[in-house]
Amino acid sequence: MPAPTQTTAPVTDKEPDGFDFAGAAEVLTDAAARAGAAIMQHYGTADVEFKDDKSPVTCADRESEAIILAALAGFAPDVTVISEETFRGAPKSLPDRFFLVDPLDGTKEFIHKRSDFTVNIALIESGQPRFGLVYAPARALLAVTIAASKAVEVKLSPNKAGAELRGLSAKPLHARAANETGLTALVSHSHLDADTEAFLAKLKIAGRSSAGSSIKFLAIAKGEADVYPRFGPTMEWDTAAGQAVLEAAGGSVVDTDGRPLRYGKVEQGLRNPSFIARGRAGP
Repeated sequence: MPAPTQTTAPVTDKEPDGFDFAGAAEVLTDAAARAGAAIMQHYGTADVEFKDDKSPVTCADRESEAIILAALAGFAPDVTVISEETFRGAPKSLPDRFFLVDPLDGTKEFIHKRSDFTVNIALIESGQPRFGLVYAPARALLAVTIAASKAVEVKLSPNKAGAELRGLSAKPLHARAANETGLTALVSHSHLDADTEAFLAKLKIAGRSSAGSSIKFLAIAKGEADVYPRFGPTMEWDTAAGQAVLEAAGGSVVDTDGRPLRYGKVEQGLRNPSFIARGRAGP
């Protein structure tokens, strides 16, 4: 495969059903830059609280969420938003189209001053993640879908004044096909378990590394790794944006029965089953 070319992030037209990928990418890139600045202002200094489920939360989570929710309200005021920090239990039903937001995915990594935490924003439509944005402010790395089957990465430093995607240099994301000599596997920093080890033991693994948050989806989308199994608990906002980016890059995210991971599972409280994220199926 020829090396991806560097281009200025393009402005794409609306899809036939009216979803404006280009507009969403522009508005939410700007919001992500500002949210990233708010997060990094508290990097290494944020006071930690614990929610009812014992997961940590900081003022960085809340400030990031406020910025993103305001941006979504301006861009798509009629679309329902489910966001982690304002989530108070799954509704009885959800519309066909809604946003999922994790304003700071990888709070534990953030607290410990690692760089693998992200801002996640996804649009769900008919149970599938359609648009996705993943931003790692400590790495100045943004990945975003700019069309139905096209994702790009750009270098984006946190900026409280925001940013314009169309002025940034963008590189198309392409997941790689599995290498017959062995796979590079990714595992979670905080949730490596016996089921994961048993799954990896069945594969030909040439190397492995650990990471937090949606960074693992991005590594596969960038062609730097091949497989990420997750058998521990996750919520839909943890995975939707990364799945959207990875699928647009040619990869997949499926449950243990091989079915695409789906969203809007109100009967499960928006909890995910176990899943496996992979690169391209073949050469």
